[in-house]
Amino acid sequence: MSGLGGTWGAIGAALWSAGALACLLGAAWLQRHRGRYGSARPALIAALLLTALWAAAGAAFGLLGTVAILAESLRNLGWIFAIYRLFAVDGRHRAMRPIRPMLAALAFVELVQLAGLVLLSGRADSALLLAGLHTSATLHLLVAIGGLVLAHNLYAGASQQARLALRWPAAALALLWVFDLNHFAIAYLADGTPLVTEVLRGLLGVPIAGLLVLGAGERSENLRFAPSRQVAFQSLSLLLIGGYLIAMVAAAQWLAFAGSDYSALLQLSFVSLASLLALALATSPRLRGWLRVTLLKHLFQHRYDYRAEWLRFTRTIGKGGAGGEPLHERAIRAVADVTESQSGLLLTRGDDGAFQLSARWQWPTVDVPTVAFSADQAQALAGDGFIADLDKLRRQADPLRPVPAWLLDDPRAWAVVPLLHYERLVGLAVLSRPAHARAMDWEDLDMLRVVGHQLASYLAEQAGQAALEEAARFDEFNRRIAFVMHDIKNLASQMGLLARNAEVHADNPEFRADMLVTLRNSTDKLNTLVERLSRYGKTAIEALVPVRADEVARGVVAQLAARHPVSLVEDAPCEVAANRESLEQILLHLVQNAIDASPQGSPVFVSVAADGLNGTIEVVDSGTGMSAEFVRTRLFKPFDSTKPGGFGIGAYEARELVRAMRGRLEVESREGLGTRFVIVLPLAQTAALFETLKEAGETGRKVA
Repeated sequence: MSGLGGTWGAIGAALWSAGALACLLGAAWLQRHRGRYGSARPALIAALLLTALWAAAGAAFGLLGTVAILAESLRNLGWIFAIYRLFAVDGRHRAMRPIRPMLAALAFVELVQLAGLVLLSGRADSALLLAGLHTSATLHLLVAIGGLVLAHNLYAGASQQARLALRWPAAALALLWVFDLNHFAIAYLADGTPLVTEVLRGLLGVPIAGLLVLGAGERSENLRFAPSRQVAFQSLSLLLIGGYLIAMVAAAQWLAFAGSDYSALLQLSFVSLASLLALALATSPRLRGWLRVTLLKHLFQHRYDYRAEWLRFTRTIGKGGAGGEPLHERAIRAVADVTESQSGLLLTRGDDGAFQLSARWQWPTVDVPTVAFSADQAQALAGDGFIADLDKLRRQADPLRPVPAWLLDDPRAWAVVPLLHYERLVGLAVLSRPAHARAMDWEDLDMLRVVGHQLASYLAEQAGQAALEEAARFDEFNRRIAFVMHDIKNLASQMGLLARNAEVHADNPEFRADMLVTLRNSTDKLNTLVERLSRYGKTAIEALVPVRADEVARGVVAQLAARHPVSLVEDAPCEVAANRESLEQILLHLVQNAIDASPQGSPVFVSVAADGLNGTIEVVDSGTGMSAEFVRTRLFKPFDSTKPGGFGIGAYEARELVRAMRGRLEVESREGLGTRFVIVLPLAQTAALFETLKEAGETGRKVA
């Protein structure tokens, strides 16, 4: 290597050759692993190749040769372009306008450097060469400082997840520019090239290539330097002791220049002050505690800033009130913000124990079935608070945790978080894949588990508050209806008395007959109304008898067809175990609601069928429909009516009557498409068989 001789020349050639070889191997590695660094990968490969060319030129033609200096400028231009492409990884090359001018300025400085090299080539004037050396060092310092600023902005301005991919190239760039900054600062101050740092510069290719290769690994986002606290404290103690000794020596040397009269006194004062400071640190628990907290805060950095995450979680949950998102949507958002997921779903427990869609946040495309999670599938997650990593479950041929197929088939679904409150599963939060795809680690799982517990407490508190409000409204309803029942009973008694008096005193037989018929019908209707009002809250049915569901449906359709197009599209013979009056009341309410929800002239369809065990009566309309949130929270809630002056107890009473007849009422609805209600009741023969088996079981227990 020209300019160096003997041992230093051999060491320099070996180190620069090692740097060139490392850069070539790193470029080949990046070429094979195409899935990392995105669109910045070709620029990084080019920068490594130019760095290899620079190191090879330094090893072959000398560190200070024209070829090496020219290759160094090409190397810097390559890394400047690589920085620009790294900003494009998360799209910031468009959003941050100062990037391009600064990159152009650094490139211009390198071109000026090349022009100066051409002008000084062949000149022997020592003064001119010294001026050129100062100018070249200054330009190199400008490039190094600009490169460090860009590397800092590249990492500091990235999102929390993008930093996991950008930290490796940012570290490589920081290492390159920091070394150059120190090297050329020494060269500028010493009016010459420092020999040791010049020899070591070629070896920079090894750590730079190593960092880029390390970042290109499959699990690079999970790699981090995390020493134990004991090692960190011991290392820090050694650094503090070393720094203290260096400061003592430096201060003593500086004080020696203050003069022979005061130097001894100043040195003694400094040593005394330093000793008092060390003694205070050793004996003060408060000072030691403050130092320990400060070191823990800055040395043991986790993936999450827990304080910031908790404050954001609290703000998201607390943004209620008029115009704000419902609590269930805020709950989804609070969980999704933790992992930077773009959307999510919330599933809550239905009356039958299965989990249904409660709310969705920024995820309108996912098609969630009526039963999103069966009771058994949900219980498998509730046992130990297992957070389902759906990517991991997709890779398993036979997953141990049962997850519905609709979740595994949707590529956006990423995780399922159980919401547990006192070991009871309140709900399930389904998170979509974050913008920066990654595998979940222990810290993600711990954070989601804590957030899930906290959200479950909020949801359970809201459910308890809603139950208290409903009970209070029931009490109010009972107080109000008591007066109504009293007045109706008085009216019924008066009309009965009138009917009896008219029967005795009326002279005209025809008038008397008509009056009796009218009064008796009115009395019967009022007594029926009183009986119905008395049943609110218990919906008791005394006995179930065989009832022809098809005949009931035909009667209801005939009664309402004159006011609106109502068609009985299927009337298969179907005999169910029910109460005829209650069944007719339920069907009248459902068909009337379908008529109210349908446009004028839009038909309502009724069908009756049997499947061997149960009989079904379906009421289908193509009206306005209902949202999943309305069906879950308002449809079957008493006293919540969308009709002016309505009590809002029709749907509630219909469901309770069906349950009293040992059946169930199902509903499917889509906004803008229509609604489908299904009354499912056991067939008369099925109900009789169940009664026989029940009586036989009770007889057997008594005999035993």
